[in-house]
Amino acid sequence: MSEIQKLGIIGAGQMGVGIAQVGALAGLDIILNDVTEERIKEGLGHVDANMGKLIERRQIDEATRRAAMERIKPALDQHAFADCDLVLEAAAENEEVKRKIFMNICPLLRKDCMLATNTSSISITRLASVTDRPERFIGIHFMNPVPRMQLVELIRGIATEDTTFEASKQLIKRLGKTAIVSEDFPAFIVNRILLPMINEAIYTLYEGVGTVDAIDTAMRLGANHPMGPLQLADFIGLDTVLAVMQVLHEGLADSKYRPCPLLVKYVEAGWLGRKTQRGFYDYRSGTPIPTR
Repeated sequence: MSEIQKLGIIGAGQMGVGIAQVGALAGLDIILNDVTEERIKEGLGHVDANMGKLIERRQIDEATRRAAMERIKPALDQHAFADCDLVLEAAAENEEVKRKIFMNICPLLRKDCMLATNTSSISITRLASVTDRPERFIGIHFMNPVPRMQLVELIRGIATEDTTFEASKQLIKRLGKTAIVSEDFPAFIVNRILLPMINEAIYTLYEGVGTVDAIDTAMRLGANHPMGPLQLADFIGLDTVLAVMQVLHEGLADSKYRPCPLLVKYVEAGWLGRKTQRGFYDYRSGTPIPTR
């Protein structure tokens, strides 16, 4: 397959716009899609603001920002993906949502167009099975926040061909990222290790072993983590943390992956972390205050 030059992205949330930003700065043409025009505009605003911060840090100049922004085309109609080399889904971590996206998009694409998912936990083989091109389907899992994080996990489904895998590796190299390869097991490598640690921190809070502040301070100063696990959970989104733990628990059938009841309660309350202004910290005053 020829080099990937035009990238379609489904989802203008935090992950989608981060991928759009690094792609545009690497010289790719980007088609950015979401369910509403408002979400796409908001996403483009985040990209522009993020590039403004790069200018302040003297990492890019204004001409580079303008050129990159011009490469990102908003598209409410998915027919705009017709001439893309790769379409990457970066929607919510919900398997049914992702399956519907892929079933709907396939008839609109060139036969040689590759498909990828940014899922952090769901089976690549299962998602590929609903498409008309499982051999051209792959998992490309970027870390959050995409512009700052160096790692990308590449996950092949059972049918993924070598040409798809090699083209994906070349894309990651062009973006200036480092690729590692994971087998198609629940949550792959990073989240298989990271999310149970976060879940255990929530159990530690739930059982009264320590407060939010004590737990996060312990891991920052005692394990030299840059961010405490509860602060990190708020950054990731508690709904995403719960979704990944559910995939691990159901996929591996091991009780050690059971989501903490306190995590479930927070998600049920709509306290999802930074994006809703409340999670293990309350962010509404501008200063994060522990909620327990």
